[in-house]
Amino acid sequence: MAEIRAYAPRDLNALYDIALKTGDSGQDATELLKDPKLVGHIYAAPYAVLCRECSFVVEDEIGVGGYIVGAPDTNAFAARCEAEWWPTLRVRYREPDGVPGPDWDLDSRYAWLIHHPQFGSRKVIDAYPSHLHINLLPRMQGRDLGRRLITHWIQTVREMGSTGLHFGVSMANHRALNFYRQFGFTELAQANPVPVRVFVMAL
Repeated sequence: MAEIRAYAPRDLNALYDIALKTGDSGQDATELLKDPKLVGHIYAAPYAVLCRECSFVVEDEIGVGGYIVGAPDTNAFAARCEAEWWPTLRVRYREPDGVPGPDWDLDSRYAWLIHHPQFGSRKVIDAYPSHLHINLLPRMQGRDLGRRLITHWIQTVREMGSTGLHFGVSMANHRALNFYRQFGFTELAQANPVPVRVFVMAL
């Protein structure tokens, strides 16, 4: 049996581990990164630390194997990260020169994001102010846990007054793309080919 419960500080290392093992468009990024914590620094830990009320994990007899984190108010969360999360990391990780290109390795891409956080366009955030990140290890997949986690998270932010949510999905993560389309999220039309698809839902 797997249990969904509120995140606790003791789960932080597990979140970092899950973020790494799903950091390559849903696949294990362990062999692609020199620094195993980079993915978690961006997509998991700041939410668990700064927005604990919207952070949940799923745990089975082996341990924590999945999480959903996010922010009910993206603009407020971005401002808090600027004040409380990014400064320390920006000292630790030098900003790469230029802009990400095809010759950049994954460590450089994530280091660049620490200096240039991406939370979505202003238009999307204004219409769908909440955003989320969800990841499950392979043993947790195919067990209806993704649907349960998202349903629980949506109920949480709706009760907090959210009017809509958004998130991005890599075009290479075909399993996730199919799941979100079947769940009922709306995929925004994009004029130009991009590596990330944006999904939204009004609440």
